Amino acid sequence: MRNRLNRRVAAAAGAGISITMLLAACGADQIEGSGGSGGGDASGGAGTGVDAAAEIDCAPYEEFGDIEGEEVSLYTSILAPEDQPYIDAFQPFTECTGVSVTYEGSSEFEAQLLVRTQAGNPPDIALFPQPGLLQTIVRDTGTVVPAPDQVEAAVDEFYGEDWKNYGTVDGEFYAAPNSANVKSFVWYSPSAFEEAGYEVPETWDEMLALSDQIVADNPGGEIKPWCAGIESGDATGWTTTDWMEDVMLRTAGPDVYDQWVNHEIPFNDPAVATALETVGGILKNEEYVNGGIGGVQSIASQAFQEAGLPILDGSCFMHRQASFYAANWPDGTEVAEDGDVFAFYLPPINEEFGNPVLGAGEFVGAFSDEPHVQAFQLYMTSEDFINNRAAGGQFIPPHSGLDVANLQNPIDELSAELLNDEEATFRFDASDLMPGAVGAGTFWSEMTAWIAEDKADAEVLDAIEASWPAS
Repeated sequence: MRNRLNRRVAAAAGAGISITMLLAACGADQIEGSGGSGGGDASGGAGTGVDAAAEIDCAPYEEFGDIEGEEVSLYTSILAPEDQPYIDAFQPFTECTGVSVTYEGSSEFEAQLLVRTQAGNPPDIALFPQPGLLQTIVRDTGTVVPAPDQVEAAVDEFYGEDWKNYGTVDGEFYAAPNSANVKSFVWYSPSAFEEAGYEVPETWDEMLALSDQIVADNPGGEIKPWCAGIESGDATGWTTTDWMEDVMLRTAGPDVYDQWVNHEIPFNDPAVATALETVGGILKNEEYVNGGIGGVQSIASQAFQEAGLPILDGSCFMHRQASFYAANWPDGTEVAEDGDVFAFYLPPINEEFGNPVLGAGEFVGAFSDEPHVQAFQLYMTSEDFINNRAAGGQFIPPHSGLDVANLQNPIDELSAELLNDEEATFRFDASDLMPGAVGAGTFWSEMTAWIAEDKADAEVLDAIEASWPAS
């Protein structure tokens, strides 16, 4: 290995190890980006908080032999502007090993990954956002290789058992956890709320009352309580499934939610119908949506990345979206409790079920067992990677080696707080856990038809139920 950097570490109480950054100037190789990522030179990471020459411990990668000059291809659904912090965080691995990383982001990830594996052209590494899709590809194609022993040992050390289980298929461990996100957020403008005399709602009824008040205060209909968008290429519709999952946790509770995920109750069960009707009370209410964009049907064609932006010009007041949406606000937007935008916790509906938190994450699965690929897998489970990546913002790893001082914004801090709240009930995104044909298939497409074509609730749920694999 050509650049054996010694890591200097400082002890940090509780959360993990704080990485000291090497400030001396030195050359940095380019980590290429392609596809939807827009590419990127990782030599500086301007604005990300990541130093390209961050000190890491190179020793763990020596056992993989001479891998200098090799290349790892990474395929992911994470697009610009969320891609650059990843690209920057890979640079220290390249400095250590001489292995370059080609980053390819795609809005058609879920569909194209299966196509590529079936065609015999998989990437070296895929960052799976859905454990259900991982299961489908493992079982249907046999192309994903089990994680190496070094990676499994690191996961056992740094991650909880539940997170390891999400990357396990039929008793075999394939994919290490990488990041987590919190989806139970509503974005808003603190200054707009203050100017209008509105308070952040703490219950679902208060949130609906606030929505009605916003309608009453803006009789012309040009300003609406809510804005939304579900267009996402081949993944169009996933934002409505998030709405459904958050509401299922709040109306049916975690036990019924688990039964729904595992198909122990049918998709057209009355509990699911109640959740869909509740979501429709907001998303299909012409008085409530779609501020600054159009009517209800405009939700189907509005890109999810841009759907919350009308908050900034006052066309809408609220946008339900995950913690990672922080990366989509324009440059210069202050994300803070007293800033241009912030987020509040999506309120509970039924007190019996406490404070549910919906979340998700990505998992690192490999289609190659070459030494340089395994070395990269190990790096992505390390304290070095997760702290470098956390310093780039919009990243909350469920990794015990995280130094919380590396979290870059209040939303990351709020997310970490919710994920670690012992009184909160956390559940993983249901569509991500369901079989790929449903979770990344009919659930998305039928919810899109529900919006775009005003397809009836019962027809949507019946169609999804009929698509569930027989075994």
